[in-house]
Amino acid sequence: MTFIFHIFVKKHMDTLKIKSYFSTLSSGEQKHLLSELTTINVNSEYNLIELREIKFNEKQGVCPHCGNIKYTKMGKDKDVQRYKCKNCNKTFTPFTGTWMAQIHKKDKLADYLKLMREGLSLDKIRDKLGINKKTAFDWRHKIAHSLKGVSEHEFTGITESDETFFLRSEKGSAGLNHEARKRGKQIKTRGISKEQVAVIATADRKSSISLEVSGFGRIGKDDITKAIGDKIIKQTILCTDGHVSFKSFAIENNLEHHVLKASIKEFVKEGKFHIQHINSLHSRLKKWINEDLFGVASKYLQNYLSWFKFMEQYKTTDYMKSIVTFGIENTNARKEYLDAVKNRYSIKNNVILN
Repeated sequence: MTFIFHIFVKKHMDTLKIKSYFSTLSSGEQKHLLSELTTINVNSEYNLIELREIKFNEKQGVCPHCGNIKYTKMGKDKDVQRYKCKNCNKTFTPFTGTWMAQIHKKDKLADYLKLMREGLSLDKIRDKLGINKKTAFDWRHKIAHSLKGVSEHEFTGITESDETFFLRSEKGSAGLNHEARKRGKQIKTRGISKEQVAVIATADRKSSISLEVSGFGRIGKDDITKAIGDKIIKQTILCTDGHVSFKSFAIENNLEHHVLKASIKEFVKEGKFHIQHINSLHSRLKKWINEDLFGVASKYLQNYLSWFKFMEQYKTTDYMKSIVTFGIENTNARKEYLDAVKNRYSIKNNVILN
């Protein structure tokens, strides 16, 4: 027998042994093994690269240009399958429109996602994967930007909301709008000022989270409306501090509103109305941004908020499976990212355009 035939027989026999062993397991053991095998498959480079191609080959995809479900194969380009839409006649690949479009070295993306999850610096990722630091930076923001709209749901039941602030940072900018501030040095202005970036954080008692940059300085009712207005329903019960803008927002939307006044040590009402969960979220977020990442440029802050929100929502599930599933399903990700780079990632007139 030839060498190739020997390999075929060996693989075939191994498959039979696996099937035979699997049949001896209990129902619970079988489910556990299948779950582990699925995790291994999802975490593999093959699955990351081929997941969408398999879906398209099984006629489960749609044209990223017009949304039509009818398409046909049209050869390969650099080992990547191409398709042609029967409606708009445009061609596409499994990655067209996603954050993976136009990315070279896709075989390194699975490892990159794991290192990104571990919180490694760009320098360490560069050294481990052998890629350029600029490439590592671009991949980070393409991925983070694609997660912005992931799992956005309406807030139901008791919902906590509060603002938090980060020092304004223009690190990495060629031309600063003000004198550079050394890392760790505090601002001179007391209280809330234009030297601080406001973030409105909101979360209900289930799994819905919103983290939105509102701009520099104090927030107003319009900022709150822009951040969470479309996620509020009549059944939402809002818990906040005594900020007057939250009061106005609640009145305008006819919401049940419970105000917690820390000045008089009022931290919990009726044993269930409080903002302790959102304060804890603030604490984790600030530690991650200020200590783990050593601060981020204000113009990129929303990307990092989207990334942090994703990790918070999927920390008890398989991270790789979730980020692959959601990331490559967003066929508007590349366009949105390019628009953001071109038009929004800038700071003008004390406004963050993101």
